[in-house]
Amino acid sequence: MNTNQTYEIAIRVLPSDIDEMGHVNNIIYLHWVQEAAIAHWQALAPEKHQKNILWVVLRHEIDYKSPALEGEEIIARTWIGQAKRLSFERNTEILRKNDRKLLARARTVWCPVNAETGKPQRVDQEIRELFSAVDS
Repeated sequence: MNTNQTYEIAIRVLPSDIDEMGHVNNIIYLHWVQEAAIAHWQALAPEKHQKNILWVVLRHEIDYKSPALEGEEIIARTWIGQAKRLSFERNTEILRKNDRKLLARARTVWCPVNAETGKPQRVDQEIRELFSAVDS
């Protein structure tokens, strides 16, 4: 996969996303990171793989840069990173739609698991090529 390829989803900040400080709660950003990853997987992965492979998070790193406010339109922009045997890196930026201002940046490491057993599993070359910028 071309590492410059990104996938974006549009999000509207809902009243339920707002915390006592008057802006989007930190956990909502993480939810958006996961929504973007799932949408990207569903858009790219062949259906046969979507039925057999689930993904679990091994690690999230997130940097909050600027607050998002109720009613704003947000873009969650994601792209794949490096992959190793059983770990797949994904990067995500949360941007305000009207000015593309960076609100948060995340790095997540995912592990593929067998949908039936729930155990980590290696993926075939087709999936590795779709979801790996660098394969080691």
